[in-house]
Amino acid sequence: MAFPKPHKTTLPNGLRIIVVPMKENPTVTVQVLVEAGSHYEDKKVNGISHFLEHMFFKGTTKRPGAHIISHEFDSIGADNNAFTGTEYTGYWAKARTKHFERIFDIIADVYLDPLLPEAEIQKEKGVIIEEINMYDDQPTSRVGELLNATLYGDQPAGRSITGPRENIRTMKREDFVAYRNAHYIPSKTLVVIAGGVSVSHALKLAKAAFGNLSAKRVVKKTPVKESQKAPQVALEYKKTEQSHLALAFRGYKVGDKHELAAGLLAGVLGKGMSSRLFQKLREEMGVCYYVGSGHGAQTDVGAFKIRAGVDNKRLEEVVSVILNEVRKLRDELIPLKELNKAKEIFIGGVEMGLESSDSLADWYGTDELIRRKLETPEQAIKRLRTITSEDLQKVARDIFVDAKMNLAVVGPTKDATRLKKLLKI
Repeated sequence: MAFPKPHKTTLPNGLRIIVVPMKENPTVTVQVLVEAGSHYEDKKVNGISHFLEHMFFKGTTKRPGAHIISHEFDSIGADNNAFTGTEYTGYWAKARTKHFERIFDIIADVYLDPLLPEAEIQKEKGVIIEEINMYDDQPTSRVGELLNATLYGDQPAGRSITGPRENIRTMKREDFVAYRNAHYIPSKTLVVIAGGVSVSHALKLAKAAFGNLSAKRVVKKTPVKESQKAPQVALEYKKTEQSHLALAFRGYKVGDKHELAAGLLAGVLGKGMSSRLFQKLREEMGVCYYVGSGHGAQTDVGAFKIRAGVDNKRLEEVVSVILNEVRKLRDELIPLKELNKAKEIFIGGVEMGLESSDSLADWYGTDELIRRKLETPEQAIKRLRTITSEDLQKVARDIFVDAKMNLAVVGPTKDATRLKKLLKI
């Protein structure tokens, strides 16, 4: 499958533009990404990246009100949203190609000229707190936050994206202005345009909108520090019908030569209904509905994570079974047939997942912003095909060790000591 090639331009002020022309594609996606997420926050303003993202759609000088912005998007049948992660924030819109200039103008406007009205800030505090309450009521979300806190402790990587309620309640307009001025700068901003538009047309609009921004000094995030000598367990008691567990081993950061192999290893273990964990825990033992694994890489850390929601009475049994499956990956070579199946799942996911303008914008935007290079899907697939069973075993032996293991559980259990005794490979 041939994917559209990206065209990258860097303006004199440092702002980057990527255009991905998709011939005869009926849609276009405009996305602005900024290197500003929860890992860039001080403890006292933890949550401000996410809160600020909400505020960008509350009005601009040209469009002084959230209802004006939403009405304009809806009137042309466009999709739009924003998101905040640990290392970047994104604003995007997608519409039919004939509305390209319209959605570009709106996205550029909310990025360049947010009013951040005080009344809206106060109102939105209630919305953010309810969002925090919603996630806290979802054990599948809460166990992920508990795991990160266990892995990284009291540093930005160990804190939640939404932040604590007390921070949200005390944030002031000047906090948002100061944070935006520090991080929303040209050299930390990437504009991605993908879809049925020409490179020349897209560049003309992007240069006109963003070319006059002044270059500023880059504020870098605090590097994550990792220190662990023994397995760790974190429990959060909650009266739930299931015990939700998240088991993590410290893995590889973005760009590490073993990163792709770690992702493929996670595919063998827990991706798809034929994966080892799905077959063992759900089909054979009948102890769970969901189970899966994955390797997540960030610019300075990475983690191999396994998650499941299991029968409360069989939590300890399940942890032991998962560790036994992990042990097999360390001690036994993966059969070629199983390795090839995992590769096909990965390749199928890439090729089927990159059919739309927004998915391609995500692919190339993340590559440029986090990986600092543009790798086409074909190049990633080519690298994947060279990985051997021996490569996966080498990764397994490197990361599946006691001193890199962390377990978080949300559910009706209080005995961390019993669980900790199980954490041996």
